[in-house]
Amino acid sequence: MSKDIATISRTLEIIQKHGFHFKKGFGQNFLVDLNILNKIVEQGELTKDTYVIEIGPGIGSLTEQLAKKAKQVICYEIDKALIPILSETLQEYDNLKIINEDVLKADVKGMIETELKDATDIALVANLPYYITTPILMNLLGQKLRINRYLVMVQKEVAQRLSSTPDTKDYNALSVLIQYYTEPKIILHVPRTVFIPQPKVDSAVLRLKVREKPLVEVEDEELFFRVVKGSFIQRRKTIFNNLKQAFTELSSELILEALQKANINPQTRGEALTIYDFARLSNIINNMTHL
Repeated sequence: MSKDIATISRTLEIIQKHGFHFKKGFGQNFLVDLNILNKIVEQGELTKDTYVIEIGPGIGSLTEQLAKKAKQVICYEIDKALIPILSETLQEYDNLKIINEDVLKADVKGMIETELKDATDIALVANLPYYITTPILMNLLGQKLRINRYLVMVQKEVAQRLSSTPDTKDYNALSVLIQYYTEPKIILHVPRTVFIPQPKVDSAVLRLKVREKPLVEVEDEELFFRVVKGSFIQRRKTIFNNLKQAFTELSSELILEALQKANINPQTRGEALTIYDFARLSNIINNMTHL
């Protein structure tokens, strides 16, 4: 057995050997703390029946630990310079597949349907740069893939936002949409000091347990998303003013009437509403505009 990748000396040795240069555009920071990696794997509740999809394996620090526990690990790595490095660092594991693609452009659904068609337990694990967290999560969750849980390492503030509740400073549209699909929970705080290179912010690991069905019933999912996003256009504005800006095709009178029917004070701000309020409001708007 070779030495674990996730140590400072081994990581530096791999980087130097391959003449690897970090690309800021890909938000590359490699974890060099085995304790934290083991905690992530433990929280992933991986068994020999678990298939793991990993986004951004880097040089394989976490991938290696996942491969030891799971049935198979399929990695998406955008940086082609890392592919030969991964082939070498992970060569002793035969339950691995590395795909050199941008996960936002990849056909993940198609891959699951062909390669993981018999899988009953699929976990997605990712160390995501903060600027791409939202598009990746919303893209994958929106496809309603057969993924049971997500474990994502993100900037600490982003994790707080994704798992926040009404009437808190972090609560926003994304908090509502994540809650719609999953049960979010911060399971681990990760200091910036355990990465090479050291980022400017601390991170956190968020577990998103996918619900069997969305938390609320909505008649038109697209409209529900529009209502939620529209309610937070400008945080300091009232929900009435935000919705007027978001739904220019609707009259102020209709928006006002919908809010009243939903028992929502038009002077309230979006951050005060629960997911149930948003669902009720979107269903009312849907009924009023489809008369």
